[in-house]
Amino acid sequence: MPTMVFVNFPVSDVNRSAAFYEKLGFTKNNEFSNDEAVAMVWDDHFWIMLLNHEFYSRFIKDKTIADTQTTSSSLIAFSLESADAVKKFAETAKANGGDFHKVDMGMSEDQMFGLEVQDPDGNTLEPSWMAM
Repeated sequence: MPTMVFVNFPVSDVNRSAAFYEKLGFTKNNEFSNDEAVAMVWDDHFWIMLLNHEFYSRFIKDKTIADTQTTSSSLIAFSLESADAVKKFAETAKANGGDFHKVDMGMSEDQMFGLEVQDPDGNTLEPSWMAM
């Protein structure tokens, strides 16, 4: 069985976040969703779990949830099929309550292209494309 990656994000509003991720192209998996958490599927190997703060807190013991509007907690990178797909993903995020910015990696766009995309809670995804 191939490895699957499940990214868990704490979110302030599970339904708002699910709608945001659906706009980005994720599909909600109702079988693994409830009032506390929503499973958002990109493909067979990459899922994002959106957990309300109370539910997320159960997994982190005595730690506090990072305020991802002001503090970075993680950068989740994944590949897309083209630089244009990366741009479309970022523009869709911005049009639906998220934001994005570009980091100059010192490489030409025809070699590698990526953007830093934030969801409405400040969680960061890094869609990227590389010429292989």
